[in-house]
Amino acid sequence: MTQEIKGLTTTIIFQANSANYGESLGNVTSLKKLTRAGGYQYTYISRQALRYNIVNQLAEPLAKLSAEGSGKKKVIQFAKDANIENAPEVDFFGYMKTEKSKSAAVRSAKVRLSNAISQEPFEGDTDFLTNMGLATRIRKETGDSDIKNSIAQSEIQESYYVYTITIDLDQIGIDIQADIDLPNNEKARRVEKLLSTIQYLYRDIRGRREDLKPLFIIGGVYEMKNPFFENAVKVKKNNLQIETLLSILVDTQIRNNTEVGIIDGIFENTDEIKKQLNAKSVPQFFNDLKKKVADYYAGN
Repeated sequence: MTQEIKGLTTTIIFQANSANYGESLGNVTSLKKLTRAGGYQYTYISRQALRYNIVNQLAEPLAKLSAEGSGKKKVIQFAKDANIENAPEVDFFGYMKTEKSKSAAVRSAKVRLSNAISQEPFEGDTDFLTNMGLATRIRKETGDSDIKNSIAQSEIQESYYVYTITIDLDQIGIDIQADIDLPNNEKARRVEKLLSTIQYLYRDIRGRREDLKPLFIIGGVYEMKNPFFENAVKVKKNNLQIETLLSILVDTQIRNNTEVGIIDGIFENTDEIKKQLNAKSVPQFFNDLKKKVADYYAGN
C-alpha cells in the first residue's frame, strides 16, 4: 500500500515567566530577545530549549553520544549505532553523523519546532538578586564580618508565548539510508506520546518550574505540510486575534481538518473564540488529534 502524504501542525499559546536566558553582561543576565519594527523587543524561548524539554520529558531511551574529531575540535554527535529504532529522539529530530574520510550521514528532522515568541514587548524589567541568606549564615559561622553579599541582576518578563510544531507523519519511523521501517503501531505510539508530552510540557529554570501547557491550540492533520497558523496566532490586550485565523479557515480543506482547543477563563474573548472557531477543551483537542494520528497509521 502506498503511504499517504500527511503532515501534522499545531500552533500553541502558553504563558511563562523568564524562561530562556542568553548572554550575561557583567552581573546582568539577559533574556533572549529579538527586535521588531519600531524598536520593540520581544523575548523568546529557543526551539533548542523547547526540544531539550520535550526530549527529557518523553521518558524514552536517549540516544548514545560520541565526541568525534581530535584535540579541542571534537564535535559531540549521536553515536554511530544510534538510530531511529532504538532512540525516538533521533527519529523525531534527525541526525548528522560524521566520520573521517567519509561523507556525513544525515537525516533531517521530522518534528520541527519554531521559537516561542512573546506576545508582549519587553519593557526592561529586572530582578535584583543577592545571596543575603547564605552570606549572613557564613558570617555567623566564621565570625568574619568582611564577607560581603554577592549582587546580580536578571531581566524578567511575564508574557504569552506562541510556537508551532510540525510533524511529517509519513516519515516518522522510516530511515531509508539505514534500511529501517518501524511497524505502524510503533509510529503511532511515538507520535501520540509526543503529543502527550506537549500537552503537559514544563521547563525547569533557576529554581522555578514554568508551565508550558497550551492555553490555546489550533491545528490538525493535513495533506499539506505547511505550518498554516505559525504567523497567524496573535494575542493583543488579552484577546486572541480571531480574524486572521478565520481568513485562513476560508480554505475548505484546512477548515475541515482543523481542531481548536482552549482553556476557559484566560482570554477576554473566550466566548467569541468558542463560537467563531468551534473551540473545545484542550484535553479533548489532544484526544481527537491522537485519534486522527492512530487512524492514519492504521490505514497505512
